[in-house]
Amino acid sequence: MSRMLDRRTTMKLGAAAGLGVIPAGAEPATGGMTPTEPHGPNLLLLRTKSPGPRMMPAHFEWPSDSGAEGIAPPQDPEYHDVTSIGVTYLTDRQRLQQFLPDPFRVGETPLLSVVYSMNRQIDWLAGGAYNIVGVYAPAVFHGARDHVSGAYCLVLWENLTDPILTGREIAGIPKIYGDIEDHTVINGIWRTSASHRGHTILDVTASELNALDTPSCRTLEDDIGRQPMMGWKYIPNETNTGAAISYATVFPYAIQVRQAWSAKGQIQWYGSSWAKNPTQSHIINALKSLPVLETQSTLVWKGSLTLYASQARKLQ
Repeated sequence: MSRMLDRRTTMKLGAAAGLGVIPAGAEPATGGMTPTEPHGPNLLLLRTKSPGPRMMPAHFEWPSDSGAEGIAPPQDPEYHDVTSIGVTYLTDRQRLQQFLPDPFRVGETPLLSVVYSMNRQIDWLAGGAYNIVGVYAPAVFHGARDHVSGAYCLVLWENLTDPILTGREIAGIPKIYGDIEDHTVINGIWRTSASHRGHTILDVTASELNALDTPSCRTLEDDIGRQPMMGWKYIPNETNTGAAISYATVFPYAIQVRQAWSAKGQIQWYGSSWAKNPTQSHIINALKSLPVLETQSTLVWKGSLTLYASQARKLQ
């Protein structure tokens, strides 16, 4: 038997469900101002430019000075303990180019780099940690004003929400979630794996490591410092009828190498399906479709990394 809920019960149920039910005939409380009047501190802050970054939910002001312990987060944070395995291989130029938006073009050699990093003692996370697996292609950007060479990020899996949100909203880096194992080392073989929803995305292995001398480590630092990460910031309209924001970005960074090794590496991609991975299968299958024509290099290194967040910007 059905029965009609009275207005008071409806309001209680609506509030519990987060629906914000307002009884018929009642007006929303506005504190004596119309909804269109930009009064009140939050309304003013959201309608005018305010110093520092702001992210959703934007009605909470982003901390701009020091935290509760009097420690100010650095503008260009350092990742003090990084271990990385990177495998770079030659692939098909035309097939790679289809994943780069205009005016990006594949660099001199059509390469794909798959890079795993275990990041610890991170400044901006108050000493926290997370792992990543990024896929990059050497690319050049020739815009109306900027001409930049660097590593275009096709996708970046991370196993922590905080860097995913900041990297996407602020820097335009295409970050998504993945379960990324800490690497293991057994009998001289380094291994790691990325998965999602219990299904493996890829395996990374490195073996037969040969230590690099100090001059080679300094060369490695210089080479990477000249290749900033580039991405494409894209935020769709709420009706999904196009882009609210769509433009290229650049994010400089630097590494400091304590130890490094050249190695023999291998990448194993695993095909996916909508049933296994409904939000990422199209990405995984697209990357798996790029042929591994020849493994060019494999690098393992330990050291630190500095993100020059203050220099991240839009490319034009």
